[in-house]
Amino acid sequence: MSQNNKEEKNYTYRTMREEREVGFYWYDTLWKVVRPVLVGLTVIVAVCGLLYAGWNLMYENWFGPVDPTNTEENVFTITSGESLTRVANNLENAGLIHNHSVFKYYCDFAGMGQKIQIGTYSLNKSMTMAQIADRLTTGDGNPIVRKITLIPGQSVEEFAESLKSKGVLTDTSVFLEKCRTGRDFSDYYYIDDVLNTPNASQRRYVLEGYLAPNTYEVYTDASEDDIIRKLLSQTEAVFPVEYQERAEELGLGMDGILTLASLIEKEAKADDFAKVSAVFHNRLKAKMKLQSDVTVHYVTGIRKMALGNSDLNTESLYNTYLHEGLPLGPVCNPSPDAIRAALYPD
Repeated sequence: MSQNNKEEKNYTYRTMREEREVGFYWYDTLWKVVRPVLVGLTVIVAVCGLLYAGWNLMYENWFGPVDPTNTEENVFTITSGESLTRVANNLENAGLIHNHSVFKYYCDFAGMGQKIQIGTYSLNKSMTMAQIADRLTTGDGNPIVRKITLIPGQSVEEFAESLKSKGVLTDTSVFLEKCRTGRDFSDYYYIDDVLNTPNASQRRYVLEGYLAPNTYEVYTDASEDDIIRKLLSQTEAVFPVEYQERAEELGLGMDGILTLASLIEKEAKADDFAKVSAVFHNRLKAKMKLQSDVTVHYVTGIRKMALGNSDLNTESLYNTYLHEGLPLGPVCNPSPDAIRAALYPD
């Protein structure tokens, strides 16, 4: 073989080797880039698969239908006063949901806990837990609970009429009688104190002034006692120990402060509460008659722009035109702002 042929052959081998090396280099470089991507995708697919399998397991055992093929209708009844826990237990016992605890937590998380409505429902085992919860919160019947509101400045009688107009009470007589005597609520120390004051029997309503204005949730079958106790309990919250000490310091006590606050509530706007309170305090110190029109309105039951002689001379321990000092008791149920103004006049 000639020298030229040898050199040409060596050059060919060298070129092929270099091309292979370049090819291997690019392959290795590409693999280094692609490999982590493939590994990442594999991990993602595996995780998604596990999540999917986990969700299917949870759906099948907790959230999904008890029997997807069973469309037979089941009558399910929710009666007045049943709690969410009781409803959830009954659903599980009826075989309509997988787990009562999961149903309860789901309703609480979704804000459905207070929206379950009483009534009779047609449910089947092919319904999901979410479908059942939705049916029970938007279906037949009335809510288990309802809202009631005592507006600041309302009297016991006005509040009773409000409850009747909204269907909470069918008749106001029992409610008013309980508020008049207060005897059923002497376990509240402040009501017991009122019952042991002079002339307590002459009060129009022993509980007047002690029903704390606010918006409350009560069960639809709540009795008169239930409603009254709900409001009386709030009074203790809006009249803390600090207020009790201040009331004693002023020589008025809790009953006196609530009485004064009721006058302030009816006589003034909220911005003027403290100033009107100062006027009343000054009159009390000077042993002057308070001469508050609202006390006469409370006695006569008629609100007038100008009182006549017959109104002013109405004999009653509530009438501050005839008697010095505070009236016999509160003339309405005052707001926390009015109570504070009575305690801390301007």
